[in-house]
Amino acid sequence: MFRTIRADHPRSVPGLSKESAPSLSCMSGTRSTPSRSPGCPECDGQVRTDGTERVCGDCGLVVEADRIDHGPEWRSFADDDTSPERTGAPRTRARHDRGLSTEIGRSTRLTGRKKRRLARMRTHHKRSKIGSKRERNRVYSYTEIRRLVGELGLPESVRDQACALFDSAQDANLLRGRSLEGFSAAAVYAAARAANVARTRTEVREAAKATAGEQDAAFDAMNRELGLPVGPTDPAEYLPRFASELGCSTAVERRARELARRAVEEGTAGGRDPSGVAAACLYTAGQQVDAGGAVTQREAADVADVTPVTVRSTYVEIRGYRSRD
Repeated sequence: MFRTIRADHPRSVPGLSKESAPSLSCMSGTRSTPSRSPGCPECDGQVRTDGTERVCGDCGLVVEADRIDHGPEWRSFADDDTSPERTGAPRTRARHDRGLSTEIGRSTRLTGRKKRRLARMRTHHKRSKIGSKRERNRVYSYTEIRRLVGELGLPESVRDQACALFDSAQDANLLRGRSLEGFSAAAVYAAARAANVARTRTEVREAAKATAGEQDAAFDAMNRELGLPVGPTDPAEYLPRFASELGCSTAVERRARELARRAVEEGTAGGRDPSGVAAACLYTAGQQVDAGGAVTQREAADVADVTPVTVRSTYVEIRGYRSRD
């Protein structure tokens, strides 16, 4: 950016006064106009740009300082070339404050009075983040939901949906007289079913801190009052995980998926435990594909957490599907 130097400015050229200003007009006799020069206003020397300053190279005059940088304020602590950004974590439903809280960090270079003062500030700051019992319950339940999701290997979308479901249950005053651990486990189970990520109640119960009665009561209350968008679980949702645990081949899993589809279409899966139906489909597929069976009824029942009688009764119903394919 160039500064306009007026000819009648007393500091434009040394020794030049207002009376001698007309001599700067063009030789053609035209009307003189204000001239624009990139030179120094003191000595008309060459001006160079140094960082955020414009400095005369002859007399050292700072023509312009503290220039505003309109570019992005990027800063990276890892790699300035590949990751030129300085932003925090995104907003998330898994935090009671959506992840927008401020933390007071720690430093090993502080000693004595400053270190104790920061410790007191940190304590008061943690207390001030939770302003009511409602927020305290939410913080505890969100922590339990994150732990369950991590232990069960569920995606982050299920975690966020479970937190949103817990918020809905809290807004509907369903937590009164019930366990927070039970609602956390029930929210994770319901969110997993709604996302078609199959997890049995037993798996969630074993990972949760709640008892079977607390989890069932919480799930029944949410399903009754909130109208959860969960329907019957498709037995095919359990097949990939069960087949991986049993070490079944791809052909056995493919055949088990066909049997599960036929069981749903024929109504055989109705009124039965979907995990037991999936185990029976894997056992039946092993009998048909491997000609002798690589999976026993006991092994299939153990991986699905059902009894061998459940697997056997379903096997009797679906073994005839072979001739219909």
